[in-house]
Amino acid sequence: MAHEQKAKAKKEQAKGRAKEAAGRAMGNESMEAKGRAEQVKGDARQAKEKVKDAGRH
Repeated sequence: MAHEQKAKAKKEQAKGRAKEAAGRAMGNESMEAKGRAEQVKGDARQAKEKVKDAGRH
């Protein structure tokens, strides 16, 4: 389960970076903001998993 969540976090971060870059290239501030938000969501998920891992060791 933890591996799935870590993979999901990485996917969200990558998708967010791509969306942010596309939004910036097209001058679409809304898409750029959504991309940043998606990255933050991925970062939060990754941090949560790191805390869980630290608790297991």
